[in-house]
Amino acid sequence: MKLLKQFLLIMLVTCIGEIIRYIVPLPIPASIYGLVLMFILLYTKVIKLDQVKTAAQFLIEIMPVMFIPAAVGLMNSWSALQPIIIPALVTIIACNIIVMVVTGEVAQIIIRKDSRKGEKA
Repeated sequence: MKLLKQFLLIMLVTCIGEIIRYIVPLPIPASIYGLVLMFILLYTKVIKLDQVKTAAQFLIEIMPVMFIPAAVGLMNSWSALQPIIIPALVTIIACNIIVMVVTGEVAQIIIRKDSRKGEKA
């Protein structure tokens, strides 16, 4: 029952993100609105981490299974992808490298800030 409540809470925030998407006329996916809303709710402690942690861990664990339909869809579209495979691969690799570098730099900045706070305390 606990897992169901946590999952429903996550789904509620996701649905609110969908509603915000229809209200706000920006070209931002509803999932981003939901993620930002969940972050704000967790940060302000309106939703406590314990209220969603188990369900979130479960969703993260099954995430690879969610990519199987997309991969099958790509295989079915091979004839359309074949002419642009090299530019697509270069773009995918470049974007992955950029994401890894930016994520690492942000993590380093956060670690430095936390270590400075520890030294001051």
